[in-house]
Amino acid sequence: MMKVNEIFYSLQGEGYWTGTAAVFVRLSGCNLRCSFCDTAHEAGEPLTEAAIVEAVAQYPARHVVITGGEPSLSLTASLVDALHAIGRFVAVETNGTRPLPDNVDWITLSPKDAFERNGTPILTRCDELKVVFDGSEPKTYEGITSTHRFLQPCDVGDARKNAEIMAACIHFIKTHPTWRLSLQTHKITQIR
Repeated sequence: MMKVNEIFYSLQGEGYWTGTAAVFVRLSGCNLRCSFCDTAHEAGEPLTEAAIVEAVAQYPARHVVITGGEPSLSLTASLVDALHAIGRFVAVETNGTRPLPDNVDWITLSPKDAFERNGTPILTRCDELKVVFDGSEPKTYEGITSTHRFLQPCDVGDARKNAEIMAACIHFIKTHPTWRLSLQTHKITQIR
């Protein structure tokens, strides 16, 4: 059994897969308490892996995003295998502080150690590194091997400050062109 906060169908709102139809499986709980977290993830109901797969199978998208909270707290290789068995591509969004099953198809690593003292990532490889940018000089995580590197402006809930963060983010990317901009398009388009 896994405690599942919600399962819903939408478009990926940020990072490499932006705009891709996906089934989101939000697992409950997190090992960090980031002040800017915009996800209520603590509530949930215990579901079997079979029930999760059955819920995912109701949607036509091949892309499944396991997220949280922090999915590494409960994600199992057997759930990933079961999702593969119904033809799904399994992506995981993680803070990287805990190991993940080896059979995950895509890892989006968003380190939080710049904001949380217990947030130092242990993962050294990912498909996509997505760093939350709050306007201060970002860590570039040279020790983490990634295919894609994204800088994502932090939404602090203040329009003036958000504009400053965005301008600084764009400047950083222009001066460090190995990085790309990731916007939270689900907020811009007001989709879930």
